[in-house]
Amino acid sequence: MSVAERVIVPLDVSSEREAIALVEQLPQVTFWKVGLELFVSSGPNILTALKARQKRIFLDLKFHDIPNTVAGACRAAARHGVDLVTLHATNGKEALQAAQMAAEAGAAETGIDPPKLLAITLLTSLSARSLAFDLKVPLELPEYVLHMALLAQENGLAGAVCSPQEAASLRQICGNDFLLICPGVRPTWAEAKDQRRTVTPAAALKAGADYLVIGRPITAAADPVAAFERICEELATVVEKG
Repeated sequence: MSVAERVIVPLDVSSEREAIALVEQLPQVTFWKVGLELFVSSGPNILTALKARQKRIFLDLKFHDIPNTVAGACRAAARHGVDLVTLHATNGKEALQAAQMAAEAGAAETGIDPPKLLAITLLTSLSARSLAFDLKVPLELPEYVLHMALLAQENGLAGAVCSPQEAASLRQICGNDFLLICPGVRPTWAEAKDQRRTVTPAAALKAGADYLVIGRPITAAADPVAAFERICEELATVVEKG
């Protein structure tokens, strides 16, 4: 897998037209993330458009509901041929197992490979203080994230979404076959904005991340193509040293 293939760029726009314009502006990007705003706006049309352009798709809708509903959503997502799908680990054991079985069934119905399901451990916008005081979770943040990742792994999910700050410990405990996708990645030359637990792309890769989700430093740059290439060059240096 090339360095460029490890960078997932979010289509954080409000319409299919804007999304396609961004995809065409950045032909070097092979992996795109479709989140809530765009999916609610365009529906599965955007998935069809991306597949037609041979792009990989990270469907980041963070499913969180009762087991039957989560399973149905994962089955439907699998039929669209997406590569990665997110759901909250806090759905619980029964829902995680049902989701995995449904994703496999949905893919089999259309004769394609099933998507890899990823558990959301803790949103990167939440801090240790938020976890303790707002959500009243008694665990320390790293311990909570690890617990959520292990819950996902034990119930058949392919990986987890986590802050790059927790990637090293998850990699060590969950092993090399467990996918780690890290948002909250910001080059030193970009602002952190609403992400609280951030590190640089190079540091995230060194910590054990398989994929990096990098949005505004690329899409909001004066020259998005140059920004993407700059990030890839920085990552290539890390890979070469590794």
